[in-house]
Amino acid sequence: MATTFRTGDQLASTVCTTRVIVVRAPSDGIADLSCGGSPMVAAAGGRPAGAPAAGAVTLLGKRYVDANETVEVLCTAAGTGELTLAGVALAVKAAKVLPASD
Repeated sequence: MATTFRTGDQLASTVCTTRVIVVRAPSDGIADLSCGGSPMVAAAGGRPAGAPAAGAVTLLGKRYVDANETVEVLCTAAGTGELTLAGVALAVKAAKVLPASD
């Protein structure tokens, strides 16, 4: 049985240095979040081992969302693995356009 992650959970990749925090999740949680093709796991305390390689795929401080924006994660440590949900790549969340204050 797969582990279900909920809002606020800190997750780590098993194949690279990527770490994320779940910002938004459905009420029944997220069961199939992966990084670099391997399922993510609950993050242990401390910092990730190693450093991200040049050209990291997951970018520090960026938010990643699924197509419907029902799942959102915040990258807290960059890495070389691609974040996917049920085999579909997550996209970097676009910044909201603020109204001009002329």
